[in-house]
Amino acid sequence: MSRIPGMKTHRNAELGLLAFAMVLVAIYAATVEANQFDTIHTTFWIPAALLGVLFLGLHFVVRYTAPYADPVLIPAVALINGLGVGFLRRLDIARAIANKQAIPGIFAGTGGRQLAWTLGALILAAILLLVVRDHKVVSRYAYTLGLVGIVLVMIPAVLPGSLSEVNGAKLWIKLGAFSIQPGEFAKLALVSFFAYYLVRKREVLSLASRRFLGIDFPRGRDLGPVVTVWLLSLLVLVFEKDLGTALLYFGLFVVTLYVATERASWLIIGLLLFFGGVYTAYLLGDTVGGPFANFYDRASIWLDPFAQANYDRAGGSYQLVQGLLALGTGGLFGSGPGAGSPGLVPEVRTDFIFAGMGEEIGLFGLAALLVCYLLIVERGLRAALNVRDSFGKLVAGGLAFTLGLQVFVILGGITGLIPLTGQTTPFLSAGGSSLMANWLLIAMLLRISNAARGPANSGGSGDRPGPGPKKAPTQLHGAMTEVIKP
Repeated sequence: MSRIPGMKTHRNAELGLLAFAMVLVAIYAATVEANQFDTIHTTFWIPAALLGVLFLGLHFVVRYTAPYADPVLIPAVALINGLGVGFLRRLDIARAIANKQAIPGIFAGTGGRQLAWTLGALILAAILLLVVRDHKVVSRYAYTLGLVGIVLVMIPAVLPGSLSEVNGAKLWIKLGAFSIQPGEFAKLALVSFFAYYLVRKREVLSLASRRFLGIDFPRGRDLGPVVTVWLLSLLVLVFEKDLGTALLYFGLFVVTLYVATERASWLIIGLLLFFGGVYTAYLLGDTVGGPFANFYDRASIWLDPFAQANYDRAGGSYQLVQGLLALGTGGLFGSGPGAGSPGLVPEVRTDFIFAGMGEEIGLFGLAALLVCYLLIVERGLRAALNVRDSFGKLVAGGLAFTLGLQVFVILGGITGLIPLTGQTTPFLSAGGSSLMANWLLIAMLLRISNAARGPANSGGSGDRPGPGPKKAPTQLHGAMTEVIKP
């Protein structure tokens, strides 16, 4: 895409922020080595430099395919991704020292694999930007994407536990040494389907039947879609044994529905349905057991993690308690990168990476990390607010909310705010599925923000995907304004 003379693209600002992010990653690596070895090796900067080269490649792809895209997205994500690689390498170093083994090379261990996964994820993001030059093209395949999303969600549920279960949650497909979490890709497909469906049906779903306490509630006949998604989310809760995944999918649909219709009643209905279903599943787990027993056990552990019975039994609260102790040990400022004992926390490379990092960077460091996530979400909502077509508004808003909700679900689980889930921390945890899917999410936000910030011919004109008359997106613009305003 050629740039329009006189219009700023802010690509140089993106390049400067990206360089600053990589400097922070290099400083983190140097601090780790200082605490682990009492010296800083001359090669400490190489992982940060390699990451910088990878992110620089994506920067140039964006510069020539989406020149008006938001300049903050890539640097913010690159910082989180880089710190994740650095922390995983820090765990590799600590394990090698404890076992009196040779220090692993840059491309060895979990950190090396995460570096390779980062390369693969950035290649996928670049391919999406090169192939999808207009985000509205995705709406042509909305029903196919919806079917693909549902299939990806349900595959782990129908597979035997030996091929799909990790730490009590059936979220994976495992074939020998290879494993993939299909739900990470399902959320991208479902966002596109929900957006297309709600753009075409928003007039019907906006109709009100009666007003109660100043809130307009929908007609009973229009509750079909939200009840259907609610039932599907409960099936995920029961058969995939994970509250976070169920909350992610149902919350995504309800929030997208609210943005499309501007009816707060949908949020109220969604909350009542979800928490009512979760409480019912808890009661059935206590009285009936069967497929509800796993959720009952997780909820019981959450209610009293320090109970001796919960702490001692297999699959009990030991992991959660160790994570809470790590966060408490870190205090406000942490022990310093490389100076803590995150290896004492089970699954610190995946589910509990926040707890492991929190011990070393403290509350202030975790708050800074969360600000980076918040910045990404805010930029996604801003793209949704400014893009000209309704499909783009719902896709960008849905993707941004999905990322924010996933971080909330993970952080809520390890801090005891909600029952523990099997979700991974976006861009931070070890694993290729989550990293690739979330970089695809960022690529789609870059494409939509390019349409939002660029001229009318940059892919953001037109309101309604598919055939039919175009309509002014005033309703969606008002809803997005309400979402993004402080």
